[in-house]
Amino acid sequence: MKISIFGLGYVGAVSAGCLAKEGHTVIGVDPYQPKVDLINSGQTPVIEDEIGAIVSDAVKSGALRATVDVQDAVNNSDMSFICVGTPSLLNGGLDLKYVRGVCEQIGEAIKQKDGFHVVVARSTMLPGTMSDVVIPTLEEASGKKAGIGFGVCNNPEFLREGTAVYDFYHPPKTVIGETDAKSGDLLASIYEKLDAPLIKTDVRTAEMVKYSDNVWHALKVGFANEIGNISKAVGIDGHAVMDIFCQDTKLNLSPYYMKPGFAFGGSCLPKDVRALTYKAHSLDVNVPILDSIMISNKYQVEKGLNMITEKGNKQIGILGFSFKAGTDDLRESPIVELIERLLGKGYDLKLYDKNVNLAKLVGANRDYIMNQIPHISKLMVSSIDDVLAHGRTIVIGNGDKQFTSVLDRLKDDQVIVDLVRITQDRSKEGRYDGICW
Repeated sequence: MKISIFGLGYVGAVSAGCLAKEGHTVIGVDPYQPKVDLINSGQTPVIEDEIGAIVSDAVKSGALRATVDVQDAVNNSDMSFICVGTPSLLNGGLDLKYVRGVCEQIGEAIKQKDGFHVVVARSTMLPGTMSDVVIPTLEEASGKKAGIGFGVCNNPEFLREGTAVYDFYHPPKTVIGETDAKSGDLLASIYEKLDAPLIKTDVRTAEMVKYSDNVWHALKVGFANEIGNISKAVGIDGHAVMDIFCQDTKLNLSPYYMKPGFAFGGSCLPKDVRALTYKAHSLDVNVPILDSIMISNKYQVEKGLNMITEKGNKQIGILGFSFKAGTDDLRESPIVELIERLLGKGYDLKLYDKNVNLAKLVGANRDYIMNQIPHISKLMVSSIDDVLAHGRTIVIGNGDKQFTSVLDRLKDDQVIVDLVRITQDRSKEGRYDGICW
């Protein structure tokens, strides 16, 4: 394929060299003439393992050249990659002047070009930037419509400095946010030789994935440092702790616990977070990340409460209120806190949970139910039907499989607030509200 790459910084130079090595014809574009001259002389403008030899070989073979001429680059390529910087503003937002500028230039070039040209954003941009900045700028400058006159994709990069060439050929995943299938398929063909999952999705999701990745990596570093600081304060080697921690790929380093939803609860997590942060404070160890966990959890309870009250219905039915499906444990269940907050605000509630019903009779939590929350036990009913007959707003509180069919049983005046994603069905738009989806 013939590819032009706008921006010959870290991502652009590595992408240009590696794509040329793969047999594509690549034109690098940069307004800074010294970078262009370096490429054309067979030298790399960035310091990165292996890229020097790759660029040199690609230039010698004629697979790679560079220019400051935007029209030349667009006319002689089928696809343009945007790899310009998105630096921080003083307020923490992104400075998009380079993105706007290059989109204006590419759009003007597309205006003069016959044939379908695909524009691929590799620059890291916040969700909504493609729809609010990139596409409108390209459309205005070109006079053409995205998806018809030209194609647009978002293709976030996952290159680490120091191992960027290796990461290009061994990515953890390839993500393509497409506005039209033709463009997405054309871009996907570039990566067909890579041994990595290829995920096609919408543009906003692709934009958000990159930020989720990077912020998660930052959080991991901060978390490990705080665990290490507490460990050192009590005479433990923090590396020994985290080495063991990282051997658990079933729970610790896995998709488990990584699905957005309602607050956590139960007999372990809240208690242990409080205990460890208390220990840290007693040792005069600052742990701002660990301190924020319970605060964040409280915000999620508030969010759930607001979602319910904003529906404007006083009659509420709650399906599942143990802290997770398959248990009768109500200790520190965030759903119980939600119920108590709703009762305090005067809402009329009916509750159903098959495991809690059984526990009320014989379970280990019988004393807790009868003595600690008797006001809640009086609201319990014996079936899903009883809840549906009562509630105008139906709250799904845990993931019991019994609740999967509830969406199909709603009356016209009923709405669902789903705290656990009991279904992927979004056909009841306006009557179904998921807490994080």
